[in-house]
This record gives sequence, structure tokens and C-alpha cells, in this order.
Amino acid sequence: MRVDITMCTFRRPEVAEAIASLGRLTGLDGISLRLVVADNDDTDSARQVVAEAARALPFPCLYIHAPARNISIARNACLDAATDADWFASIDDDERADPQWLAELLAAAQAAGASCAIGKVLADYPPETPKWVREVDLHSTFPETERVPTANSGNAAIRWKGMPWQDQRYDIQRGTTGGEDTEFFLRLNRLGMEMVAAPLAVTRETVPAVRQTLQWQANRRFRMGQTHTVTAQGLAGRASLFLRAGSKASYCTLRQVLAGGNETKRNFWYLRGQLHRGVCAALLTGRKQAQLYGRDPA
Repeated sequence: MRVDITMCTFRRPEVAEAIASLGRLTGLDGISLRLVVADNDDTDSARQVVAEAARALPFPCLYIHAPARNISIARNACLDAATDADWFASIDDDERADPQWLAELLAAAQAAGASCAIGKVLADYPPETPKWVREVDLHSTFPETERVPTANSGNAAIRWKGMPWQDQRYDIQRGTTGGEDTEFFLRLNRLGMEMVAAPLAVTRETVPAVRQTLQWQANRRFRMGQTHTVTAQGLAGRASLFLRAGSKASYCTLRQVLAGGNETKRNFWYLRGQLHRGVCAALLTGRKQAQLYGRDPA
């Protein structure tokens, strides 16, 4: 069985550490691996970094220059290259894979008879991280439910060759705002791709200081709410989602006020409310999402 590991990168020196972690993968006897890295910068700025890091890998690495500062273009370049792969797995350029990461993804999917598995991303916080950021821990993702309706591309494996969704690609229009992976997985789900959680398939991501601010996280949660509107189909579906999100936003605001001087609880409910406010804003006003990709990464 052949598995392509795909990774998109944009001006992140951490890509070298991400690649190094893949060289320590275990439990993959009988599986042919290849790493595909798509560089989304205007110039091939990551070529040398990727080449040097890939020398230590026990399997080949394909570097692709996929410019335009649009993450969907880079993701699609990876999929175009993975034509002959039975499965492809995806990992972000600022993540590090645990040694059993890929083996656990494949095992979870095969045990459940599913065609996609979603792993867990654990945030690594520096010592100076504010206490409330650690306690709320919105940078980690925990796909613990048995069946998953949609996902992100930071930790996933998808059965690919010969499947009905092999010709599907990420939406270019969402490639600068984010949400391209949510929409992609949702679309494949509707085509019959069953997704299962793989909580033992772990990657780790160091959270920089700029991502620890309340404002950064609030903007991110609002954008996630905007993206979530792709789950609502038709006028009735959108109306129902708006009413539910509005009620939840009001409840979160109340809980935020009641939290008083407890910074952790207050920020938790504020950020949770931001998610639902993003949903309402997108449904009510059609407010465009802010540009997320194509700038120097945080």
C-alpha cells in the first residue's frame, strides 16, 4: 500500500522540524511512503530547507512550488501529485508527528471500515503562556466522537486512489480566508466518505505568543463561525442555523457576564460566543471573511 504524506508550507522555518518528525514514524511495515511538500510562497523560498531536512528521511520527498499565496492552490497541488497513492495523509508545516501518528490514523480508519480518519492536535504552550490560554486550550483539537461530519487538514488520512472523490479539490475561493478544509471534508462526506476519529493519532504544535492574545483567538473563532455556515443547506437550513446560533450567542454573553472576575471562564464564554456571532454575521449580512492566508504566518 502506498501512502503520500502531504504538507503545505509558507515561510515557516518550522517546516524542517515537521519533516524531521516524519522520519521517526514507526509501525508502517509493508507501506510505501512518500512526502509531498507544496510551497505556497511567491518564490521557492522553502526549497533548500525542505531538501536539507528531507535528506534524513527513509523515504522520498517531492517538493512542489505552488505559488499564489492561496492555501487551496497548495493543497490541490499535493492532491494532483498523489494520483497513485492509495491513501494520502496531511499534516501542517508547524506540527510535529508522534512516532505512531500515521499508523494510528490508518488503523482507526481500517478498524471502523471508514475511508477517512481524523487525529488529535495537541498544543505545546511556552512557559510564559497566560494561565487562561492554557486552561481554555482552544489551540488543541480533540476529535473524540466516533463519527466526524467534517474536519480540518492538519491531521487526517483519506483513502484516495480509485475513490469517487479522487477528482475533488479544495475551493480556490476559500484559499485566502480559511475554511477551505471544512468545506472540502464536508463535500467528500456528502459523496460517501465516512470519517472516524483517531484520538491516538497525535501531532503537536507549538503556539507562538501572537496566537495567545484574546484578540487573535476572537478573530479566529469568529472566522470559524463564518465557515460553519457551509453546513446549512437551503433557506430553511440557514434560518434554523441562524436561530440556533443566535440563541447560543446570547447564552454565551450571559455566561460571560456572570463569570465576573474569573478570567478563564469569562474568556472561554466570550470566545465561544464569537463562534456563534460569526455564524450569525455570515448568515445575516453575508459579511466576507478576512484574509487569513498569504501574509507572513504567525
